[in-house]
Amino acid sequence: MEHIQVLLVFLACSIVVCTREFNSLEHVRSFVPHNEQTTAVQDLLKRVVGERNEEIKIEILPEPYDQDYAFLQMSNNILHITGSSAVAIAYGFNHYLKYFCRKQMSWTGDQMGDLPKPLPAVPSEGIFIQAGVKYRYYQNVCSVSYTSVWWNWTRWEREIDWMALNGINLPLAFTGQEAIWQRVYLKLGLTKTDLDAHFAGPAFLAWGRMGNIRGWGGPLPDSWKESQLTLQHKILQRMRSLGMIPVLPGFAGHVPLALGNLYPNASISRLGSWVGFSCNLSCSSLLEPDDPLYNAIGKMFIEEQIKEYNGSNHIYSADSFNEMIPRSNDTTYLANAGHAVYEAMKAADPQAIWLMQNWLFHNAPGFWKTPQIKALLTSVPQGKMLVLELFSEGFPIYKRTHFYYGQPFIWCMMQNSGGVLGYFGRLEVINTQPQEALTDVNSTMVGIGIVPEGNNQNYLVFDLMLEAGYTVQPTNLTYWLKEFTLRRYGCDNEDAVATWNLLGTGIYNFSEENVSPEKVLRTGPISFRPTTTKNSLPNWYNYSRIENAWDRFMKSLDHLPQSSTVAYDTVDITREMMQEIHRILLYAMLEEFENKRYLPFLTLSDYLIELVDDFDRILSTDSHFMMGCWIKDAKALATTMQEKQLYEFNARIQVTLWGPNGEILDYANKHWGSLVKHFYKPRWTLFVELLKESLINGTDFDENKFRSTVLSTVEKPFTKAEDIYPCSPQEEPYKVAREMYQKWREFLTVVNEESHELNHSQINLPGVRVSSKFGKLNAKVSRQAKSRSSLGGFS
Repeated sequence: MEHIQVLLVFLACSIVVCTREFNSLEHVRSFVPHNEQTTAVQDLLKRVVGERNEEIKIEILPEPYDQDYAFLQMSNNILHITGSSAVAIAYGFNHYLKYFCRKQMSWTGDQMGDLPKPLPAVPSEGIFIQAGVKYRYYQNVCSVSYTSVWWNWTRWEREIDWMALNGINLPLAFTGQEAIWQRVYLKLGLTKTDLDAHFAGPAFLAWGRMGNIRGWGGPLPDSWKESQLTLQHKILQRMRSLGMIPVLPGFAGHVPLALGNLYPNASISRLGSWVGFSCNLSCSSLLEPDDPLYNAIGKMFIEEQIKEYNGSNHIYSADSFNEMIPRSNDTTYLANAGHAVYEAMKAADPQAIWLMQNWLFHNAPGFWKTPQIKALLTSVPQGKMLVLELFSEGFPIYKRTHFYYGQPFIWCMMQNSGGVLGYFGRLEVINTQPQEALTDVNSTMVGIGIVPEGNNQNYLVFDLMLEAGYTVQPTNLTYWLKEFTLRRYGCDNEDAVATWNLLGTGIYNFSEENVSPEKVLRTGPISFRPTTTKNSLPNWYNYSRIENAWDRFMKSLDHLPQSSTVAYDTVDITREMMQEIHRILLYAMLEEFENKRYLPFLTLSDYLIELVDDFDRILSTDSHFMMGCWIKDAKALATTMQEKQLYEFNARIQVTLWGPNGEILDYANKHWGSLVKHFYKPRWTLFVELLKESLINGTDFDENKFRSTVLSTVEKPFTKAEDIYPCSPQEEPYKVAREMYQKWREFLTVVNEESHELNHSQINLPGVRVSSKFGKLNAKVSRQAKSRSSLGGFS
C-alpha cells in the first residue's frame, strides 16, 4: 500500500489548480469513518452492477492533496479503485462505466445491462482522477417541489446512488423540516390551527419555506410531516455514509402570521404580495433582525435539528428575500438582516456556515445595486457565507461583485425553470467558463453545482456539467458528444452520433448572457394558454439542424437496442419536433384568421387539433412523459381519502394554474400524456371555436372573454378532477414515433427555413394544389372545402 500512497502523492502534486483556500470551510466535510464509507460504497456497487461487484476492490485512503481523487488500476481482471472518500470512489467507478463499459445511469433512462466479461482493461499506468474543486453541489430549493415532492425511499435511494456516481458531495437535504418547525412553534405557544394556516401544501412547500406564500395548497397533514421526517432520517443516513455533506435548512426570518398576535411587542413587518397572490396567501410576516425573537427562533430550530439528526455538518441554507423586496434599501438595514441570519445559526452551532442563494440579485437588479449587494455579502465574516450562484451559465454575478466581495461561491448551472420540457443547453459555456472563473487570480470559487428547478430532462447538459467538477481543462466537445452517444445507447451508430452532434452544436449551444432559460424554452405554445399574440422566436440556432437530427435519429432506430434510453430519446425528439410544428401551424392559422380567410383557417385549425391528439399519443408511450405517474406517486403518500384528494389537487394545480386563479399560469407546464389530452387540448379546442365564431359573426376576438371562459370551464375544473390517468406506456414508442415522423415530417418541407413559418405558396389550402409533397393531405383539404362551401362568403 505504501507504494500506492507515494504514487498518489506524485500524481496529485503534478496537477496544479489555482484555487483560494478558506480555512473557515475546513470543517465542512464528512466525519464518517472510512470503514463505514467503504461499506456504503460496496453496497452501492451491488445495487448498480449486482454480483459483478465482486470483481471490484475498493480502498479509501486519506487525501494526498486538498481535493477528492480516485485512482483506477486493473490486476488479474479485477478493478482496483483507491479514493479519498466513498463519493470519490463512486465517481471513479462511474467514469469507468461511462468510458470503458459504455454504460449510463441517468434520470432519463438507463443503459446498463450486463458488464462486459472480463471487465475492460484500463491503461497499465492506471487512471488518476482528481476533483478540480472542493464542493460539487446538487439541488435547487424549488426542485424539491417540482421534482422530488412525491418521492418515496426507493426513489430517493436511487437518486443518492446517482449523486455519488456523479461526484456530488454537497447535496441539499430539506425534506421533513416542517415537523421540526412545528415543534419549535408549538414550544413558542402557537397552536396547530395557527400552523395549518402557515404551512403550504406538499407541492408548494418550497415557496412556503422562503416566505413567498403561506397556507396555499394546505393544510399540511400531520401524517405528511411525520412520514417526511422519517424519510429525512434515511436520506441523511445514506448521504452521510457515502461521505456527503448534507445541507440543512436555517432560519431566514419568516414566521407564521399568528406570531404577531402571540408576541404583540415583537418587531414584525409584512412583505409584499408575491407574483399576484392575494395577501390571504402571501404578504408573509418577516421578523425584524434586531428583535430578540429572531436569534431565539433561529437557535431553537437548528438545535432541534442537531438533536433530531444526531449532529450536523455545520452548513445551513436560508434566504430571507427570495423574489421579495426588502422593506428598505438602506445598507445598514440590509447588513443587519444578513448578520441576524448568521448569528442565529452561530448561536446554535459555533461552526455554522450560511449557504445563501444569489437569486435575489438576479431577480430584482433594480433594487440590488452595488451598495445593497455589498452590504448583505459583507454582513458576515469572510468565509462564513457560501454563495450559491444559481445561474452562472447565463447571468454570472461574480463578475460584477468582485467575486462576492471575498465570500466563497459555487458556480452553478440552472438550465431550466419550472421543470419545463424542451431542448436547451449551453454546452460551450459550461465547458469553459467554470474553469475560467476558477483560475482567475481573484477567484473565490470553491465548487460547481447543478441547480435545475426540474430534473428528468436534457441529460446531455447535466452529464457534461457534472464532469466539470473533476476536470481542470475544457474537454473536446466533438469527442465528448460521441462518447455520450456510445454510453447512452451502448453501441456505435453513425446516425445516432450525427444526431447528438447536430443537437450539441446547435440547440444545445446557446451562448447569450443575461437571458433566463424560460425566455428561450417558452417559445413552443402547445402547453401554454392559447392567445392571438405571436411570441418572437429565438434566432440562435438553425432549425434545419434539429430537423436533420430528427431525420438521422429516426434512421438510426433500426440499429439501436430497445433500451429505456433509446425509448426516452425516441419520444423526446419526436416531442420536440411536434411542439415546433404545432407553433408553425398555430401562426399560420392566426394569419388566416387575421386575413378573415375562413376555409383555410378551418383546415389549419383541424390540423392543429389533430397534432395535439398525436402529441398526447406519442407522450403516452413512455412513463417519463405521463401525468398519471405524477398523480399516482402523489396519492401513494396519502393515508386517508381526504389526503389523497389534497395531494392530487396539489399535483394537478402545480403544473397548470399554480395559483388559485392562475397567478403563475403554466410556469411549470409539462409535456405529459393525459395532461395534453385533458387540459391542453380542451383549451385549444375552445380557442379555435371562439375564433371560428368571431369569423362567422364578423366580430373581433374577445381575448378577455376567452381567458375567463377557459379558466372557469377548463382550467379550474381540471385541478379539482379525480380522473385516473394511465402510468404505463399505452403503445410501443418506436411504432408511434415512426407514424408521427411519416405523418408530420413531410409537413416541414413547406416551411420557410429563415422565418420557420408556412410557405403559403406551397401549403395546401382549399382550392390550392401547388406542392405534390402534400398529396395525402390534399384530398382531406378538398373534402373539407366542399363540406364547408355551404357557409358561403368566405374565401
